[in-house]
Amino acid sequence: MSLFTRSRRLSDTTGDGADEEGTAPAPAPGEADGAAAASGAAPVAARPGWFGWRRRLPRTARGVTVGTTVLAGALVLFALLAPNRVERLTVDAFLRLPAEGILLATLLLALPPRPRRIAAAVSGVLLGLLTVLKFVDMGFHQVLARPFDLVLDWILLDDAADFVRESFGRGGQVLAVAGVIVLFVALLVLMTLATVRLTDLMTRHRPVAVRTTLVLGVAWITCVTLGVQITSVPVATRGTAEMLGNRVEQVRAGLRDARVFEEQASVDAFAKTPPDRLLTGLRGKDVLFTFIESYGRVAIDDPAMAEPIGAVLAEGAGRLESAGFASRSGWLTSPVTGAGSWLAHSTFLSGLWIKNQQRYRSLTTSDRMTLTRYFRKTGDWRTVGIVPGVRRAWPEGEFFGLDHVYDSERLGYHGPYFSWTPVPDQFSLEAFERLEHGKKDREPIMAEIILASSHSPWSPIARVIDWDDLGDGSVFHGIKKEGTDPKEVWKDPERVRTEYRRAIEYSLRSLTEWVERYGDEDTVLVFLGDHQPVPTVTGGSTDKDVPVTIVAKDPEVLDRVADWGWTDGLEPAPDAPRWGMDEFRDRFMTAYGPRGGEAAAPAA
Repeated sequence: MSLFTRSRRLSDTTGDGADEEGTAPAPAPGEADGAAAASGAAPVAARPGWFGWRRRLPRTARGVTVGTTVLAGALVLFALLAPNRVERLTVDAFLRLPAEGILLATLLLALPPRPRRIAAAVSGVLLGLLTVLKFVDMGFHQVLARPFDLVLDWILLDDAADFVRESFGRGGQVLAVAGVIVLFVALLVLMTLATVRLTDLMTRHRPVAVRTTLVLGVAWITCVTLGVQITSVPVATRGTAEMLGNRVEQVRAGLRDARVFEEQASVDAFAKTPPDRLLTGLRGKDVLFTFIESYGRVAIDDPAMAEPIGAVLAEGAGRLESAGFASRSGWLTSPVTGAGSWLAHSTFLSGLWIKNQQRYRSLTTSDRMTLTRYFRKTGDWRTVGIVPGVRRAWPEGEFFGLDHVYDSERLGYHGPYFSWTPVPDQFSLEAFERLEHGKKDREPIMAEIILASSHSPWSPIARVIDWDDLGDGSVFHGIKKEGTDPKEVWKDPERVRTEYRRAIEYSLRSLTEWVERYGDEDTVLVFLGDHQPVPTVTGGSTDKDVPVTIVAKDPEVLDRVADWGWTDGLEPAPDAPRWGMDEFRDRFMTAYGPRGGEAAAPAA
């Protein structure tokens, strides 16, 4: 064989009929056997597929191939076009041209074979992670009305697992965590396989793929230039790139925030005030700072809740007035919504805006003086915490200046949990009376009290009973059986809203009845919500306001805050003053300090 002949044969096998990987096209069905017979070699059987089903069922095999390819395309488009909020998951959201998909296709077509395969696999993994992030964002928006923070929110995942266990039991927690892990792995694997499959398809049909990518690119530019929309949704989008850009900026801001917070925490107007000049307007009083879980503005403003909750507040105000108490109410803006109670509590007590876990950790490892620590600094109050939601060691109690902490195990409760809530509010308040407030010959008390019965999922709910029947809490076993099932309640948003309202009513009744029953001339109660409930209840509102109220029998206590402009009674007017929750500490300490008394004297 001449060198020329050998060259022609080599050209025939690697010429136009071969694909770009250098692989010759497969011969027609009869050609391979014929060639084998002519050369005397045994025929080579066509690849049979799994158990030979592709050869036996060619039409089915082709359908599976087409279906798998379509599914791969749908997965990739979902990753690129899906929004990160549940309410935006509409058909319109998927009738768009993603710039990121067009650019990715261009890149993959331009790369050589080996780098292309690597890039396809890496792109699949990244698309899988992007999809996971969007799903996590959906959950955060549903609960916290904000996206997941890639720097600061990892600890909240552990809290979420604890919440599931406390609400649905250990079995529910295991199933939920296992489901999340399976979904995570499945998304990464499936998205990678989908990207690789689509890349192989583009490679086999390069001319068509190049033309299609070019047409889509021109269409995208045209739609952007002309502002083409479908039902107010832009056809051309770069939403994924914008989302990732926002996340990069979020990470940078999170890293900068530590330095900013340190500077803010170093400023304290009362740091050098002598103890005998602190809180002089409250000496001899029992001061109770009481947080009602999830008691947000929606409970008062929402038309479906305003009337029944307004009636509870009006009834409570009337009963307290008959007992000689007066009250004034306003609004505070919480740093969080939906969840994150500890961030709101620490904001209220520290006078700093504690909007994330990084700030909370920085605060609780610092020497910042909180409102409760200032009470202890005077030496004139015994400081205690009633924290029924705490089920483990809580070293933060010392940071907040509490001489003694009563957690869920130290209140003497022997009844059942009410979903997340370890101890019903009425029992927590009665335990405070038994353990601290009702003791004879005691010193004045400053108490931080957390009422947790209005914590989601608000099912089942306790009800107020005769205070003399509380006993050790065993009576609540029968009451729990009368309650609703959270798994059923959460199938219907309206039932969720109803149960939320009933939970707030229970907490308000428990508190006002306790004051009526046990309060005296020296009782000063400050109660407030810590944050708004989840968007299922608020209807997606981004409002973060919560009510705040001061109750006292001594008229001089309320005279000191006369210039605040708060509304008389337990319900703040819609136009009542609204402050940031971080402003309360300094305003309160000023009002009840020496200068506050001087300023209030003329008004009295």
